[in-house]
Amino acid sequence: MDRTIEPINRVLISFGPINLYWYGAIIIGGALLGLWLAMNESERRNLPKDIFADLVLFALPISVIFARIYYVIFQWEYYAKHPLEIMSIWKGGLAMHGVLTGAILTIIVFARVKGISFWKLTDILAPSLILGQAIGRWGNFVNQEAHGGPVSRAFLEQLYLPDFIINQMYIEGTYYHPTFLYESIWNFAGFFVLMSLRRVNLRQGELFLTYIIYYSFGRFFIEGMRTDSLMLTEHLRIAQVMSVVLILASILFIWLRRKKGYADIRYLDNTMSE
Repeated sequence: MDRTIEPINRVLISFGPINLYWYGAIIIGGALLGLWLAMNESERRNLPKDIFADLVLFALPISVIFARIYYVIFQWEYYAKHPLEIMSIWKGGLAMHGVLTGAILTIIVFARVKGISFWKLTDILAPSLILGQAIGRWGNFVNQEAHGGPVSRAFLEQLYLPDFIINQMYIEGTYYHPTFLYESIWNFAGFFVLMSLRRVNLRQGELFLTYIIYYSFGRFFIEGMRTDSLMLTEHLRIAQVMSVVLILASILFIWLRRKKGYADIRYLDNTMSE
């Protein structure tokens, strides 16, 4: 039976000729929630509460720029023909590995300027990052992107999904795997894992590296289901290659830092009493 299903309007609100898109609002909302979480934790770690507000002023725009550059590079065949669309980030097209690259480079410089340990900052930020990613995937939902291959409506109903998700996965006459949802759930679960690991008192740096390993592991498998992956070659998905590289690099970092004695400080060392 043919269905007429209207997708969610991508525009959240309009102010005359200016549109605020759901995609941007969701990304910013996730970033602000993550910032609030990090600011609360920074006081317990004996850091100025506003240190992360200062960091985000630099990291957020730089991360968005890197995310877009990363995406455009691997879609250059299209953007070379449509250069005016390079700046149209409200349509989607922000690569998560570009976000991580921009954020990490910004934190490295910021930590050196402020005289604060990079690992201390990233350990505090780890739960905020994965929470922001979990929320941000819903921007992909509104834009009807980051989905998997075609499925039937019956399949989606068997997942006990609400109608608003099922209907939004109906794109140009076909239903698709809601891989945005799978990753969002994986990341929300990772948030609770990381929040629990704070109490385990891991060595400094290992909370952040655990985040990288956890996120990359899930991303590797979920990426294999997607139909809009950025490709390195005809058969190699960039996100899967990056996921493997990040997992191996994180494990190597953990081993080297322990062997060299760089990880003797614990996450809960010098914590303010509660």
